[in-house]
Amino acid sequence: MADTLRDIPEFFETELGESIIARTDALGSFRELGPPDLCHIIKVNAKPGVKEIGSYHYISGVDASSSASLAVYLNSLTYSMDDSQSWFTKSNAWRIRSVDVRVEVKIPGGVESYYVDVRGERHEATADIWQETYLSAVLRAILYSDDNYYRLAGYRKVDPILNLQSEKRFLEAVESLFWKGWQLGSKPEIQVATSVHNHLTDGIMKYFGDSFRFGPAIELFKKLHVKDPEVGALLAKAYIGQNEEIKAVNVLYSDLRLASMGYPLIHVQVDFLRTKVAKTKKKYGVGEFNMALKLAKYAVDTTPSEYLTWAKLTEVYIDLNDYKSALLTLNSCPMFTYNERDMHRMPPSLKTHLPIKPDIISSGIMEEDAGRESEADSQISRLSAPSLHGTFAKAYSLLTRLANALGWDELLRCRSQVFVMEEEYRMHKAQADHRKSMSTEELGQKLKNAALTEPKLPEASVEKPTQAADDEQQEKEVSFSFGNKRLCERWLDNLFMVLYEDLRVYTFWRTEAAHYRAQKIAYRKTGTEWELLGDLGLRLWHESEAKEAFELCLDHKFSAKAWMKLLEIYAKEGNTQKALLAAVKLTVYHERWYHEIVYPTEIACNLNSLIRRVGLAKMQNILTSMNLPKPVQKLMTRYFDYGELFQVEGYES
Repeated sequence: MADTLRDIPEFFETELGESIIARTDALGSFRELGPPDLCHIIKVNAKPGVKEIGSYHYISGVDASSSASLAVYLNSLTYSMDDSQSWFTKSNAWRIRSVDVRVEVKIPGGVESYYVDVRGERHEATADIWQETYLSAVLRAILYSDDNYYRLAGYRKVDPILNLQSEKRFLEAVESLFWKGWQLGSKPEIQVATSVHNHLTDGIMKYFGDSFRFGPAIELFKKLHVKDPEVGALLAKAYIGQNEEIKAVNVLYSDLRLASMGYPLIHVQVDFLRTKVAKTKKKYGVGEFNMALKLAKYAVDTTPSEYLTWAKLTEVYIDLNDYKSALLTLNSCPMFTYNERDMHRMPPSLKTHLPIKPDIISSGIMEEDAGRESEADSQISRLSAPSLHGTFAKAYSLLTRLANALGWDELLRCRSQVFVMEEEYRMHKAQADHRKSMSTEELGQKLKNAALTEPKLPEASVEKPTQAADDEQQEKEVSFSFGNKRLCERWLDNLFMVLYEDLRVYTFWRTEAAHYRAQKIAYRKTGTEWELLGDLGLRLWHESEAKEAFELCLDHKFSAKAWMKLLEIYAKEGNTQKALLAAVKLTVYHERWYHEIVYPTEIACNLNSLIRRVGLAKMQNILTSMNLPKPVQKLMTRYFDYGELFQVEGYES
């Protein structure tokens, strides 16, 4: 079409400029990093009387350090017009916390830049505003590179850091703005963002961690460490990532003497101990976890209002096989309401243009979903666990760890031993009301007989858990006692029901599959059902079963999720051939959907881990032996070019 951009996604407006108006109206609702950047285009035809056309797309990774650098991207779009006779003006919106930096390029004409506040008023874009704009744009590109929440149609991703010089500029901006980083907010499981826990530090650790090259991060943190000992938590993590553990221990030792109340420092030490003890567990025994336990308890004492401290203590109790304490600690976790991410809320588009590059179409590698293979049984597709977010998703992961360690029956027994069960509470209260004179000994015996029991379950049956009593059911004036038992929080009670549903479907799947195998009958599921079962297997810590399900999914349909999960599994196993095949499939899929970013991505991270293991030369040779079409080979070579340019571990071998 003459009014579309070649190889660039577009949403066409019904009313000219409506996307910019919608973004301006939404500025006040943006709380943290903001949504992906918005590029708005106005096209004007040279023929008189032809109406102007407005379109837009989302973009991240473009250099936003100045109006000139943004103009470069905007001008590049002129070469993507299918009709070379058209000319147009372009405007771009770049989000930075409470203001919106915008650049307008008029062709022919000039460049105008300004920022818009939450009231929609224009202001001059100062040097400080530009620096914040640049850094926040890079962080969005890094943190949203694999973020499933921002799977937007028409979202183009390009590399935010192209070479060592641009990496140096990124580090300089980080150093300049580091102490403002808390203003960007943090992960949803963190209640209060700090100078150590925020989106800025997450971006730094992801960028350098995914390539396992912590050297530049260490130099950065060493400078910042002088001002605040809590930065020692980041420095120690970087040292550990760089295999310089003695330096990490020295940093933790000196900084904990200066900031003993800082839970980030304590947690780094806890994780370090857990890792070291886990490696030597057979030699030294479980008791060596006790030091980590003392530290985790101290972190809870210093910061009892944060989910992270209680969750870490829960993990240590699980390490120690103290499952009752783990369950009680999990029940004490402060839970936070999950706030939805900042998103664009645009009016319905007049039409959508999502072109596919000719090289991708002709590669023979791109696959599309097959009709019926996208269907799924409602019992599998309606499981509640995938809809959990924030602290509830993290807590559910801990609960599934407990279930995996104990087994369902034993977990329910453990639950009834530490929590007051609903039926038990009712019977206990009734006895207290009607038999005030009952002796303590007799009451204890009655309670023991009436306690909730969970019988062992045959084959595919999973017993549904009885509800526990919560604090709304307990009356303050009740005088009798349940000893050491606690009231189960309602959210944890609900997570038990979510776990029950997951286990019920999983148990039925494994039992049914075994039955079909015994009968030598093909066990059939749709591609989507296998994908969902693979997810289920991973949630419940059954990786081999999950791997099997994801591979069966790919026998029926293309699934980016299945390929990504298998890439992680193959990379962990050291299966370079299969990992590279997965990376090829995913790269072509991402290129089709305008994800042109090479690093940092999950694909690059997993390939980097293999480069560390077998060396870059071997990876390149395996890729060559795959005889891929030239355009696909070129796409894949970018990962190895990055490894050479930035000298990731293994690049010389």
